[in-house]
Amino acid sequence: MLSLTETMHVQADAAQHKIHGAHQPLRFTVSAMLAGAFVGVAVVLMVSTAGPMLAVGSPWVKLVSGLVFGVALTLVVFAGGELSTSSMMTLTQGVALRAVRLWPAFGTLVFTFVANILGAMLFGWLVSMSGVLESNAPAGAMLTSMLKSKSIETPTEMFFRAVLCNFLVCLAIWMCARLTADGPKLAVIFWALLAFIASGFEHVVANMTTYSIGLFSGYDGATWALFGRNLLWVGLGNLVGGALLAGLGYWFVAGSPRLDRAEKLVAATTAAELS
Repeated sequence: MLSLTETMHVQADAAQHKIHGAHQPLRFTVSAMLAGAFVGVAVVLMVSTAGPMLAVGSPWVKLVSGLVFGVALTLVVFAGGELSTSSMMTLTQGVALRAVRLWPAFGTLVFTFVANILGAMLFGWLVSMSGVLESNAPAGAMLTSMLKSKSIETPTEMFFRAVLCNFLVCLAIWMCARLTADGPKLAVIFWALLAFIASGFEHVVANMTTYSIGLFSGYDGATWALFGRNLLWVGLGNLVGGALLAGLGYWFVAGSPRLDRAEKLVAATTAAELS
């Protein structure tokens, strides 16, 4: 396992790669769209497996939901994709380390967020057209229940549930950065996402697919106004959880380091050697 300082070098390199990747807009857009779709896969898997349990009143619904949702971050990490919620931590750490500048980092984050929406909506449309949830009535009922629950959440509830959610998601990414073997990376992803889903926290990219399927399929509780409201408050909460709690939190714990010019030049080489 890497030290905190070594992990910060890895994060600096990751932030630089995100900024440079955004200079190739088409490729970056597709990468971020794939990440949005990957999280959507987990949403559909969750309602398809836990929905029948919810229909019979099983007490294991939250546990099963959490157990299967780890596929989302597993696909993002191992297949590759630009996910806005994890970028909230990585780009913030890059700015704190002075490996990247603030405004390019902010622009890259907004770019990633919008492309995640496009990917999630495209995936949601494909799911709607497939009729897979209509053929699995309990799954559709669970998605409808989720949408109705989100529609009555207050902005304060959405915000703080999102803070807690992305703190856990970014901890998963941070732990993956510290690890050099794939098995342990899978384990930490599994536990962190189990905690976030089973606890009922809010993830903005997951909600992109939830609302997209609802809008395209005409489910109760899905309107464009509610979708926009959710993106705003959950997005802001995820930003605080990822950037402030996880991102700057571990930057501070590591000793508030800043990369000098020489370190910036060798950051990519150091990350490659450590991986």
